[in-house]
Amino acid sequence: MTVPAAPDPWVVGPVTRTDFVRYQGASGDMNPIHHDEEFAKAAGFPTPFSVGMWQASLLGTYATNWLGAENVRNFRIRFLEQVWPGDVLTCGGEVVREYDHEGERRVDVELTCRRQTGGKAVTAWSTFVLPGAQPDGEADRL
Repeated sequence: MTVPAAPDPWVVGPVTRTDFVRYQGASGDMNPIHHDEEFAKAAGFPTPFSVGMWQASLLGTYATNWLGAENVRNFRIRFLEQVWPGDVLTCGGEVVREYDHEGERRVDVELTCRRQTGGKAVTAWSTFVLPGAQPDGEADRL
């Protein structure tokens, strides 16, 4: 079985504080630095900024729409740049490895959420099993 081609990049935004607050409400992370102007400025920031996990969730959605939520075996993330109100985000990914592991055909993908500046907000690496795929050589033995 071949790996399904990566979907076209997913563009999100321009993002708003409302996007940030919606994620905060869903996640239970109501740190005021992500929605309160005075609090953010007192902490040295020009404005509230996004909860990094929101961008990670966008990458998770992109990847699971591509390869299936039920097929995730591993997902790790690295936060790189803050996301600000008005940013436009682009999520994309590519297969970096195909292999057999414990009787499953697997793929590793690298995912990136970029800001309109070209900077990476979040990079993620995920492993998926390919449904219906058999490890190399196994089909010959059946």
